[in-house]
Amino acid sequence: MNPLPNTVFDLPAHLTDKDDPALIGADEHHFAAIAETLDHTITELTAQADALRRLPAVAGQQALERDLEIHRLSNRLRVFRRFGLDLCLGHFVPEHDQEPVYVGRFGLADTEGRQLMVDWRSRAAEPFFAATHAQPMGLLSRRRYRWSQGRVTDYWDEIFTAEGARSRVALDDQSAFIASLGADRSETMRDVLGTIQADQDAIIRASSHGALVVDGGPGTGKTVVALHRAAYLLYADPRLREGRGGVLFIGPHKPYLAYVADVLPSLGEDGVQTCTVRDLVAEGATAPAEPDPEVTRLKSTAAMVGAIEPAVALYEEPPTRGMEVSTEWGDVWLSAEEWAEAFRAPDPGTPHNEARDQVWEELVDIIFDKFDPDDEDLTEELLRRELVRDTELTTTLTRAWPILEPTDLVGDLWEVQAYLRRCAPWLDDAEVRTLQRADPQAWTEADLPLLDAARHRLGDPEFARRQRRREAVEAAERDRMSVVVEDLLSADLDHDGMVQALRQSKIRDALVDDAALPVPDPDALAGPFAHVIVDEAQELTDAQWQMLISRCPARSFTIVGDRAQARHGFTESWTERLQRIGLERIEQASLSTNYRTPIEVMTEAEKVIRTVLPDANVPTSIRSTGVPVRHGAVADLTTLVDAWLATHRDGIACVITTGDIEDQLPDSPRIRALSPELTKGLEFDLVVLINPSSYGDGIEGAVDRYVAMTRATSELIILTDDRS
Repeated sequence: MNPLPNTVFDLPAHLTDKDDPALIGADEHHFAAIAETLDHTITELTAQADALRRLPAVAGQQALERDLEIHRLSNRLRVFRRFGLDLCLGHFVPEHDQEPVYVGRFGLADTEGRQLMVDWRSRAAEPFFAATHAQPMGLLSRRRYRWSQGRVTDYWDEIFTAEGARSRVALDDQSAFIASLGADRSETMRDVLGTIQADQDAIIRASSHGALVVDGGPGTGKTVVALHRAAYLLYADPRLREGRGGVLFIGPHKPYLAYVADVLPSLGEDGVQTCTVRDLVAEGATAPAEPDPEVTRLKSTAAMVGAIEPAVALYEEPPTRGMEVSTEWGDVWLSAEEWAEAFRAPDPGTPHNEARDQVWEELVDIIFDKFDPDDEDLTEELLRRELVRDTELTTTLTRAWPILEPTDLVGDLWEVQAYLRRCAPWLDDAEVRTLQRADPQAWTEADLPLLDAARHRLGDPEFARRQRRREAVEAAERDRMSVVVEDLLSADLDHDGMVQALRQSKIRDALVDDAALPVPDPDALAGPFAHVIVDEAQELTDAQWQMLISRCPARSFTIVGDRAQARHGFTESWTERLQRIGLERIEQASLSTNYRTPIEVMTEAEKVIRTVLPDANVPTSIRSTGVPVRHGAVADLTTLVDAWLATHRDGIACVITTGDIEDQLPDSPRIRALSPELTKGLEFDLVVLINPSSYGDGIEGAVDRYVAMTRATSELIILTDDRS
């Protein structure tokens, strides 16, 4: 950690009035105590982690617990080392004792137990974010810091009561907040924890039961709320804190995930799974967009995802004729009714491929019960080995209950018209023909929800082979432990009966080393998750929603979006849409203040969206840059971008286009070129739109133009040519 400077405050010349020791002296002393405690804490945590790593190698539950503790300590160390003193966000002064309460990314107490900072997610810190002038929550004042390279370069004081006004506070009460809104952007989302607003904080701390919709237009902080809510719930919700599933965070596209990748680690949370909907299915990495809008429409419904169930059920129909089973202990008759009984054996919800073993075991039990129970030469294990070699029996079972691959199942729907008609009887003949294709496994994005549903319903095709391998390893381990037990018994060490108890099979089984057993690599995105957060949720189809619901049995969701930014339209209310796809207990919260987009840009963008959506939820901007929207020619693009780079040492610019203009842009990491649909959730200092009329017609084109325009935090330039 960097050494404590002579003063933590490094205020610019125009803020000399705020550099008064009477205003910042108490903070300086408190920061000195924080710095000392941080050094001590880092040393202590490092020693704890090193001590755990030096422990002798262990296996099983002990190894898991040790690794989890090392991970927890390492995560905490990473945040402490990364931030240093700027772990502290600010402080508030309660009117009941007038001692400042400092709020930080973590709670921190000195060696004597004095609380130097409270965790931002704790109940004690709530007034720091939630207090307003209308509802001061018992506060006299609140101070937020603006940090840069480990120094406080500004701070923002708010006074809530007349008594607070009599205290020594800074003269300007908005500088740090307003400056933060207009600060230059970088490659990743900037840290905004210190300036979370009351309306955002209320949503962050809301209950996780049911579905919470966060509706808001561009720049209202929806993404900020979603990310901070993930960190808060992991801290505050016992279901998540105790590791029962965790949190899945769904973003709209890869550039978005890269942009927000640093936010959760900066909040001390790196256990959240983040991905796009495409990432939930292996085929999503290469599947192109579906070119046929009619195919997209037909495959985007929840009903089509539901067609997977009857598609699988066709392969779970018992034989309708009985058969004779021959064994060395005699021949027995296996009736059609007994086949049906075996097919009913799997536990509800068991995936098809895994359930096949349960059917087989039931068949073995049915056949075993037909023999004389007093026959000591026959055991169920001997019969099982005999039946495995019965080609007619195993072939009959395989034909009636085969092991299936998800890709084969879904591909058959697009190749065999009769199969699709049986599984999706609501389709007419023309729609069935539309869905057929020459290469049934040429997957597009529209196929992903069906592949996902098939994978969940079928389970692992390798389950049976892996299960047999596991059983073989278990048997070998039991044999090895039997040898150990017999050696102990022969050594005559059984003084208290404990060794004799090892003869019991259950105790021997308990001695088997689970670490030696083969375990498949878990699919980290398969779930189940305790809570799912979806950003830009207005774009999800009903079929895609089924992918998320299947991963969250508790149906606990945070749903973040803006109906006015739906590229394909969104005519229903959120409640109507979510109830239709199977969610209940739906609450809604709205964000209406645009903190990002300048008034000059938002005025122009509002005209664009209202041409197609007169009732669009357009937020109110609170910031003006004084820079009007500029217009020009595409031929001037290179000159404009070069001039911006020359006059702006920091910040990021984005050229938004449907064409290829890479050769017209300078080779600079601060210049991006993106299509309109890949800008959702992002923000840039300068946005340049190339021929926005080429973005498309109708709602889709207008939404793309609206979204593209509202990515700008400082300046918007629109360039056109004669072809636009």
